[in-house]
Amino acid sequence: MSFFNPAEPILRRKQEALDFQDRQGLLQLKLRIKNKTLFSTIYTRIDQVFVVWGLISALIFITAQFTPISWITQAIFWSVLTVIGTTAMIVLTHFWVRVERLRWVLYAWVVLMLGGVLITDLGIFCGWGQVLMHLSHLWLGLSAVGYFCTGLGLRSRAFIVAGIFHLLGIAILPYFMGWQFLTTGLIMAANLLVFAESQWDMRPPMKNYALLTAEQKEFNREQYLLRQARDLRDLSLVNR
Repeated sequence: MSFFNPAEPILRRKQEALDFQDRQGLLQLKLRIKNKTLFSTIYTRIDQVFVVWGLISALIFITAQFTPISWITQAIFWSVLTVIGTTAMIVLTHFWVRVERLRWVLYAWVVLMLGGVLITDLGIFCGWGQVLMHLSHLWLGLSAVGYFCTGLGLRSRAFIVAGIFHLLGIAILPYFMGWQFLTTGLIMAANLLVFAESQWDMRPPMKNYALLTAEQKEFNREQYLLRQARDLRDLSLVNR
C-alpha cells in the first residue's frame, strides 16, 4: 500500500463536501454585483492559518527589506507577530488536529516558530553576525522542516513539495544579494496563499474518529462518498 494517496491530485480546486471537523469555524467569502457572483470561496480554519501566516511572513520580510527600522525594533516587531501567529495557529487548529490525531504536527510547528524567534532575537541582541547574515536561510530552513513534518503526518505530497520548494529558495538566495528578505517573504507568503486557495492531497479518511459522535462519523462517511462521486464525474469529463 502506498504511503501517499495516489488517487488524489497534489493540488486541485477546493472541495465543497467537507468533513465535520473541516466545517467548524468555516468562513465563506462571496463578492456579488446584483445577481452575478464574481468571486466565491470558503476558508476552513486550516486555510485561515495559512492566510494569517502568509500575511505575517510578507509583513515581516517586506518591512525588513524596505524600512530603515533598527534591528532591535524589528526583533521586537517580529517576535510579537510570530507569537500572535503561533497563538492563532493553536486556537484555530486545535480541534482539527485532535480529531485527525495530528497534534504532533502542531507541536512541531510551535517549536519551530518559537525556536526561530529565539535564535533570531539572540542573534540580534547578542550581535551574532552569522545569524544576522543568514536570517533568510534560517526561516526558509525552519519552514522546510515544518512542511516535511506536515507532509509525513498528512501523507501529503503537496507539503513535501513545499518543503523542497523552500530548500530550493535557500539555494537561490545568493543570486538575489541585496534582496534576500524580499525573496524570502515572497517564497513563504506565496506558498502559504497557494495552500489557502486550493485543496491539497492527504491520506484517506480515518476509519475511527475517536472524538466524533456516531452521527458525525456518518456525516463524514456521506461527505467522503460525495467527494468520490464528484471526482469520478470530473474524471469522466476529462476523458471525454
